[in-house]
Amino acid sequence: MNIVDIRCFRGPNYWSIRHPKLVAMTLDLDELEQSPTNTIPGFYERLKTLIPSLYEHRCSKGYPGGFFERVQEGTWMGHVIEHIALAIQTLAGMDCGFGKTRGTGKEGVYQVVFAYVHEEAGRYAAEAAVRIARALIDNQPYELADDINRLRQLCAASQLGPSTRAIVDACTEKNIPHIRLSHDSYIQLGYGARQKRIRATMTSQTSVIAVELACDKAETKRLLDQEGIPVPQGEIVYTPEALHDALNRVGFPLVVKPLDGNHGRGVTTCIETAEEAEQAFHRAQAHSKAVIVEQFIKGNDYRLLVIDYKLQAAALRMPASVTGDGKQTIRELIQQVNDDPRRGDDHENVLTRIGMDDCVMALLRRQHLTLDTVPGPGRVLMLKKTANISTGGTASDVTDIVHPAMVAMAERIARLIGLDICGIDLIAEDITQEPACNALAVIEVNAAPGFRMHTHPSEGKARPVGRAVANMLFPDNETGRIPVIAITGTNGKTTTTRLTAHLFRQSNRKVGYTTTDGVYIGQQCIEQGDCTGPGSTRKVLQDPSVEVAVLECARGGLLRSGLAFDQCDVAVVTNVAADHLGLNNINTLEDMAHVKRVVPETVKPDGYAVLNADNEYTYRMQERLRCRIALFSTQPDNPLIEQHCATGGLAAVIDRGFVAVRQGDQLTQLIELTAVPLSFNGKAVFMIENILAATLAGYCQGLTAEDIAEGLRTFIPSGTNTPGRMNLFPFNDFSVLIDYAHNPHGLQALGQYIRQVESTHKVGIITGVGDRRDDDILALGQIAATLFDEIIIRLDEDRRGRSPEELIAVLTDGIRLGDERKPIRCIPDELEALSYAIRHARSGSLIVHLTEKVKRAIEVVVQARAQEEAYGLVRTV
Repeated sequence: MNIVDIRCFRGPNYWSIRHPKLVAMTLDLDELEQSPTNTIPGFYERLKTLIPSLYEHRCSKGYPGGFFERVQEGTWMGHVIEHIALAIQTLAGMDCGFGKTRGTGKEGVYQVVFAYVHEEAGRYAAEAAVRIARALIDNQPYELADDINRLRQLCAASQLGPSTRAIVDACTEKNIPHIRLSHDSYIQLGYGARQKRIRATMTSQTSVIAVELACDKAETKRLLDQEGIPVPQGEIVYTPEALHDALNRVGFPLVVKPLDGNHGRGVTTCIETAEEAEQAFHRAQAHSKAVIVEQFIKGNDYRLLVIDYKLQAAALRMPASVTGDGKQTIRELIQQVNDDPRRGDDHENVLTRIGMDDCVMALLRRQHLTLDTVPGPGRVLMLKKTANISTGGTASDVTDIVHPAMVAMAERIARLIGLDICGIDLIAEDITQEPACNALAVIEVNAAPGFRMHTHPSEGKARPVGRAVANMLFPDNETGRIPVIAITGTNGKTTTTRLTAHLFRQSNRKVGYTTTDGVYIGQQCIEQGDCTGPGSTRKVLQDPSVEVAVLECARGGLLRSGLAFDQCDVAVVTNVAADHLGLNNINTLEDMAHVKRVVPETVKPDGYAVLNADNEYTYRMQERLRCRIALFSTQPDNPLIEQHCATGGLAAVIDRGFVAVRQGDQLTQLIELTAVPLSFNGKAVFMIENILAATLAGYCQGLTAEDIAEGLRTFIPSGTNTPGRMNLFPFNDFSVLIDYAHNPHGLQALGQYIRQVESTHKVGIITGVGDRRDDDILALGQIAATLFDEIIIRLDEDRRGRSPEELIAVLTDGIRLGDERKPIRCIPDELEALSYAIRHARSGSLIVHLTEKVKRAIEVVVQARAQEEAYGLVRTV
C-alpha cells in the first residue's frame, strides 16, 4: 500500500462545491486490493479498540455504527483510511465529517478524499491514516496519542487567534469573503477595490497616528488628563537612579510598566517597597527602555471595548488565581486549572494557561508560600498582579450594568485618541456608578485590543464584538465583493476572457483578468505565462484597484487545488470537447464536463451561468445548477434557444446578420456581425461563439447595449489583443495565420474558417501534444489532412513523455487516414519550420502555423515582413 500523491483543495473543486477544503490522496492498495477488511483476521476488533469514536461514523448505512458494519461486511482499505483520517482530526479538535473514496479506473488505485480544517494537519492526517491502517493490518501496536498531539500542534500553529477569528466568522455570516494574506492574523476581507484588511483587531482604516498615540502611554495620559479624564499620576524613568528619585514623588503603592508594552508584559502592580520596585523596573526594561512609574489605584479592573466609537462590551477582569481545597498543593491546583480545555498557550484558546514564572514565585514568597504549599479549603490565592487574560486571568461580562456616564466617557476617550477599535483599561470601585461617584482612573488605552474576554467570558454573556467590526467595515448590506466573471471550457476561454475584459473597460472600470498568457491589471501585464490557476486569481482579487475580475479557469487548476473564489456573478462555459482526456483520471467527456461544471456551480443564485446551446455537454450542465441560465448559439432557430426564450429566458444569437440579445420575446440588436473585427467578416464561427459568450457576460452584469457594441467594434484581433488566436499576417502575395489550436476540436473549429479562405495553396504546420491519447493525435492529423494541401510536422520542446519518432509516426498515421498521398515534411524545430514555410511560400498561399511559442512565432513573422518591406523577401518555391 503506497501513497502516490497528496493534493489539497482550497476552494470549490471537482469533488465538492460545499466542502472547499479537501485532501485528495491517490492511494495504491497493491496486494490489499484482493483483501477487503472482512478477510483480515482481527482487523475489525483492533480498529474498534484503537479508535472507538469511529462508532459515530454512519457511512452509507445512515446510522451510528454504520461504518463498523461496513468493516465487518468487508470494505476496501482506501475507504477505511478515509474514515481514520476524519476521525483523528476530530479527536484533535478539528471536526471533519465529509469524505469519499473512488476508484481511478486503474486496478487497486483509489482517490481517498476527506475534509480538513487546517491544510498541514490534513496532509499529516492522510499520512498518519495510512500508517495506522498498516499497523492494524500487521497487528502491530500503535501510539495513536502521538498523532493526536501532533495534529493539535499543527492546528494551533495554523489557526487564527480568537480575536481575528471572531471578525472573520462575523464577515462570513455577512457573505463577505476573506483571504489569508500571511500565516498569522493578516486578513483581506472582500475582493479588489471593495476590500478591507485587518491584522488581529487593527483595520485598514485604523489611524496610524492613533495607534502611535495609544502605544505612547505617557502621551496618552497627558492628553486624557488635559481633557479631564482621570488618570494615575506618574513619571517616566530610564535608570535605576531615576527610579529611586521617582519613588519619593509618586509614593507607594505603585505600578511599574514598560512605556510601550502590551498584553500585560513587564507590568508589576501593587508595589510596596523600593526593592520590589527595582526588580519590577528591570522586568519592564526587558520590553522597553523607557519605564513608567505611577500610582497604584485600588479598585476593580475593567476592560471597556469601543468599536466605531460605540461601547460594545465591558468585562470585569480578575488575575490568575487558585482556590485551595486542603488537599492539593499550589502546583497541583495550578495544573488542575490549566487542564481546563478552554485554556491553551498564548492566544490559541479562549483562556490562557497560568505559567509558573518569576511573577508567580515572587507573589508566593511575599506570602511565605511555595508551590508545594497546601492551602486551606476555600482560600483564594492570587498568582498574578495583573488581570490580563494573556497571563492566565479570567473575565466576567458586565456590559449591561455599565453606567451611561461611564459609557459616554469611554466613547469620548476613543474619539480623543482616534481609534476605531479601542480597548480602555479602567480601575473603578463600581462601574454601575457615574464617574463623579467613583474613585477611578484610566490606566491604559489599547490599540488592537484582544476580544477573547468578550467573545468567551468566564462568566456572563458573550458579546458579538466581531460582528460590530464587520458592520463597521461593511455597513448595511455591503459584502465587499466586486463582480467576478469566471470563464471555462475546452477551447475559446482566453479569447472570451480578453473580449469580456475589454467590454467592461467600456464602462470605465478597472478590470483585472487572468489568461493563458498572463495576469493583467487594467492594460498592464503584471505576470507572464499560463496564469489560469488559483494563484493567479488571487493576484487579481487581492489588487485594491480592481473593480471587475474576469478570470479564465482552466482544467489544470481545478484539478490541482480548486477555485480561489467562493462564488461568482457570471460563469461562462464555452464548450466541452475531447482534450486532456486520460489525464488526472479524467477519461471521458462526461468526466471533463464534471470538471468544467465546477465553475458554473459557484454562481450565486441571482447570477447567471452562460452556456453554449450548440454543445450538448455544456447545455446539459443547467440540470445541476441553481442560478439563472443564459444561452448562446450560432445556429439560426436553434430549438433549444426557442424553448429557453419561450419561458422568458435570456440568450445571445445572430439575428439577420446582427449580434443580438433575446429576453423572452424581446430582441435587441447590438451590432452588425461583419462590423465586429473578431468575427473575421462573419466567417470564423468559433470566434462568433466567443463573441456571443462575452456579450452575455457583459449583459448579465448590466453593461449597456451601447457599451457592448462599442467594445465589440473596437476589439481588434492581433498579436497583442489575442496572441495566438487567429493572428493573420498578410505578406505581399501570401498570408500567415498563427493560432494556438492544439486539439481536434480546436483545429476543427479553426478549419471552418480555413475552408472559407481563398488560397492557391494551404500549408499546415502541426504537432501532437505528447500527453494526449493516440486517438486524439490521430484525429488531429486526420483533420489536418482535410484542411491543408501540404503538412509540415514540427515538435514541441516538451514532448511530455513521448519520443520524437513516436509523435511523428502517430501524426503521420493520422494524416494518412485523411489522405494517403498528402505531402508531409518533418522539421522538428518549431521556429525553423515556420521560417522554412515562409521562405518556400507560393504566391497566393496561406500558411497556418499551430504554435506553442506564440510570442516567438509572431516575432519570426514580423521580422520576415520587415525584411520583405525593406529588401524584398527571398523565397524558394
